[in-house]
Amino acid sequence: MNWFEALLLGIIQGISEFLPISSSAHLVIAEKLLGIQVSTSDLTFEVLLHAASLLAVICFFWRDLLEIIKDFFTYLFFKSEKAKTNYRFAWLIVGATLITMGVGKGIEGLIGDNITQASTIGAALIVTGLFLILIEHGINVGNRTVKEMTWKDCLIIGIGQALAVIPGISRAGSTLIVSLWCGLDKKTAVRYSFLLSIPVILGITILKLPELTTETFAGVGIELAIACIASFIFAIIGIKWLIQMLNQAKLTYFAIYCIALGTITWIFLKDIQV
Repeated sequence: MNWFEALLLGIIQGISEFLPISSSAHLVIAEKLLGIQVSTSDLTFEVLLHAASLLAVICFFWRDLLEIIKDFFTYLFFKSEKAKTNYRFAWLIVGATLITMGVGKGIEGLIGDNITQASTIGAALIVTGLFLILIEHGINVGNRTVKEMTWKDCLIIGIGQALAVIPGISRAGSTLIVSLWCGLDKKTAVRYSFLLSIPVILGITILKLPELTTETFAGVGIELAIACIASFIFAIIGIKWLIQMLNQAKLTYFAIYCIALGTITWIFLKDIQV
């Protein structure tokens, strides 16, 4: 892998991680077209790209995170009513994450090796595109805020997020769609979706850390640094872009892109398999 390929993959990972276009699908397609195997031979690369995306969302939402953590312990030890909403919100994040992990494992086991075939990725991208259209043209946005969220929301959104284990199903897109379908307002849906990404990406990173050894870092120094910096910068851009596009009701553009890419993948990249 040369520096240009590393830069390209870093940009793809960063920009697509938080946009509703599926980062996993884009990485699989990019690996195929570039003739490299990031998911297997370059495990270090994959783990640290995810870590860079994680750092980006933490940096973007650091105020929210600090407030939630502070209120969690304030209510836990002092039962402050003012902190109760964020205390419950923290548990709703934890609950949805656990549900995502359990259901996601079940989906992976059910689909098996077919999960990275072109037909699966193409169909999933098309489904993502169709559901993005529903966000703007088929779902009446609710007005429920964090205070009105329930464990039912946690369950449904957790299941929705679990579908993103399939390359082509966008994690950001699926959580936003399900959150809005549950009647949450846009601000709450976006906040919940992005904050849910933190434990998910962190979990993926932690689970793969034991597989790394000092030898896996050999020979990837400058390429790894370039990819991680690119992933971090473009993840920030992706977060800002999604929030802006959602507020301006322009997610249809992403929908058209997903449907077009899904169709091309299904027809012309039939031998994708990692």
